[in-house]
Amino acid sequence: MKLPKVFAIVLGAYLVLVVAFESLVGFMGKRQAEHGVEPDEHWLVITTTDGDGHASKTVIGGVESDGHVYVSANHWPRGWFNRAMEHPDVEVTRAGETKPYLATQVGGEERERVAAQYQLPWVVRFLSGFPPRSFLRLDPR
Repeated sequence: MKLPKVFAIVLGAYLVLVVAFESLVGFMGKRQAEHGVEPDEHWLVITTTDGDGHASKTVIGGVESDGHVYVSANHWPRGWFNRAMEHPDVEVTRAGETKPYLATQVGGEERERVAAQYQLPWVVRFLSGFPPRSFLRLDPR
């Protein structure tokens, strides 16, 4: 078999693996949020709304830093993140308590500080296809 064919097969298999992993992550996050599964202290449920006012709940990881709560889009499916960017008034359920927040995208030094604190294991980055990471700071309203 020629080298380009082998490369194409390996790349195709990797893409299938990434799509399967990302689909599973998205499915499980939505399923947990819809069925009221209570996440532990490292997870929260974010409720975002679209342009028509339809609310969607998603289970995501969060980290606290300097008195703020941060969440990150760590995967290719970013529906919740895009909705929060368009309509930043969100609700967050954490430790059984739901509160309103304003989602603000962070950049620069603040982003670098949070990214260093909120690192993902290499295997997760590999399985998810090395997506770019974007962070939101959740400010209480």
